Amino acid sequence: MKQKTKYQYSYFIYPYIIEEEKYERYLLKLLRDKHCKLKIWEREKDFNIYTYFLPKVREYLFWSFSYSKEKKRKLEELEVKMKSTLLAKYPCTMFEYTLGEEIQGKVGEANGIFFDIQKIEIVCFQTGICFLLLKTTVEGENNFSDVLNFNYKFRDINSEFISLKNYENIRLQTNAFKDMKELSTVIKGITGSNKEAKEMNLEKERFLTYSYVCLDDMERKLEEEDFSDLKEEFVKFSNILPSNYQVNYSEERYRKQIWQPLKYTRMGFTKQGTVLLTTTSYPENYTKLPFAFEKEYLYTYLLTLYKKIYLKKMNLEFKKGKKTRKFQKAKEQFLDFTSNVWIQEITEDEEGCRLHKKWKETLELEYLYAETKNQYEMIYKDLTIGVTRKINYFLMAVLVGTLLFVMFHWL
Repeated sequence: MKQKTKYQYSYFIYPYIIEEEKYERYLLKLLRDKHCKLKIWEREKDFNIYTYFLPKVREYLFWSFSYSKEKKRKLEELEVKMKSTLLAKYPCTMFEYTLGEEIQGKVGEANGIFFDIQKIEIVCFQTGICFLLLKTTVEGENNFSDVLNFNYKFRDINSEFISLKNYENIRLQTNAFKDMKELSTVIKGITGSNKEAKEMNLEKERFLTYSYVCLDDMERKLEEEDFSDLKEEFVKFSNILPSNYQVNYSEERYRKQIWQPLKYTRMGFTKQGTVLLTTTSYPENYTKLPFAFEKEYLYTYLLTLYKKIYLKKMNLEFKKGKKTRKFQKAKEQFLDFTSNVWIQEITEDEEGCRLHKKWKETLELEYLYAETKNQYEMIYKDLTIGVTRKINYFLMAVLVGTLLFVMFHWL
C-alpha cells in the first residue's frame, strides 16, 4: 500500500574546507556577493534556539544574540572589508543565500517529482570548516516512495559524474537554471574546489541528508505492532536508498540505526545523515516537531558534524606538524577546542541531550577524540625527549669544557 505524505522537507548538507589563512578573504567574498546576507540572531524571533542552547554554546554559534540594537546597527554600517576582519574573529558566522525567487525543479523526464529549493544557508567556523545547507520540499500530493527517490537522487547533484548518469539527473524547470549542472555550478561557486577535504578523507561529491517526513495516516502510530509493514521502507529512508531497492539488512543493524525518541516517531541514524518519520496520529508531529527538527536539532547535528571534521583536521595537523613550532600551534588549537567545544554541554533539553549522544555514537566521536589525543601525546612525548636530549648534550659539553679548562689551567 502506498503511503501518502502530509508534510516533508529534506536538508542536504555539504561540508567543505577553507584554508585558515584564506578564511577572512572568504568571508569578504561572501559579504560582497549580492545573493549573500549575514544572518543575525534575535532573542524574540529566535526564542526557541536562544532558550535551547546553553550560554557557552550559544555564544559560540550565535554570538549576535548578545548584540544590542545599537551594536547591530554599527555592524551593519561597517565598511565591508572591516566587517570581514571583525567576523573572522568570531567562532562561527552564518549567511543566508538567496536566488531572488523560489526555485522549482523536476526529477526525471516524464511523470517527474517537482520540488522547491526553499532555503540556502552557509555556516562558517573560524577554523575554516564550513557547511552549505539546502532545504528542499517535494511539491504536491506525494507518496513516501517519491521522497525516497528524491533524496537518493538529489544528494549526488554535486558529483562530477552526474552528466554521465542521465537516469539520475535532476532537471530544474525554472528561469533561474536551465538544468542541474547550473545549480551545481552555483554550489561550487560558494564552496570552491574543496581540495583540503580530500586530504582529510572527507566525501566531496555527496551531500549528507537530513530529512523529515510526516505520513498522512491517522491510524498509524508507528508503534512496534503496526510498524512491521513500514520497516523496509524506513531502512531505505535511513540509508538514503531508492524505493525499488531490494533491502537485505540484519536485525542487529536495523536496531543500531533506528531510535524512537518521541511517541509516534522513528528516527534513523547513519553516517550518511539523519531522518525522522512521523504520522498525523499525533498533532505535534506536524505542528511543533518539524520546526524543532530543522532549528534546534539541526544546529545540534551541525555542531556534532563540526566536531568530527575538526578532530580529523587536528589528527592530520599533528601528523604533519612534528616540528616544534608547528606542533605548538596545533597543540594550542586542540586544547582550545577541548575546553571550548568538546567538554561543553550543549543543552539541558532532554531530547536534545539524547540526540547529541546518539549522533556522537553514530559518528564515532569518542574514538576520533581518543585517536587525536593519542597522536598529540605521542608527538609531545617525542618532542619533549628530543628537547631533553639536546639539553643533556649541551650540559655534558659544558661540563667537559669546564673540566678541560680546569685541567689546562692547573697544568
